[in-house]
Amino acid sequence: MNKIDRLMTNICSDNLAASRDFYTKLLDFEVAYDSVWFVQLASIDKGLELGIIDRTNEIVPEDFQQTPQGFYITFVVEDADEVFKIAESENFEIVSEPVDTFYGQRRLLLKDPDGTLVDISSPIRNFEF
Repeated sequence: MNKIDRLMTNICSDNLAASRDFYTKLLDFEVAYDSVWFVQLASIDKGLELGIIDRTNEIVPEDFQQTPQGFYITFVVEDADEVFKIAESENFEIVSEPVDTFYGQRRLLLKDPDGTLVDISSPIRNFEF
């Protein structure tokens, strides 16, 4: 079996700068690489990465250049309500305000500038099933 050394999610974008700014303002990402076709973000502790690629770039197969469907990306944070305040102040598109779920998470749903559904969740303290 092959050992996994790294996992990086790449989001296709129509506007790299808007997507970069969305994720760096909302979460603890820093820009590790920035070009006209690709932006690589890394968490401040360098443990997580997120790629943003120009959806029309030749390395993205044409069948996958459409608006995303059938998936969403989840970020688990300490306080979803804190992220919600940032999203409001930045006028980011809010799909669902923070709510407590039956499975012990406080969950906020946003839509990034390219249509990707973004789930921001934080564990509910002292939650018991």
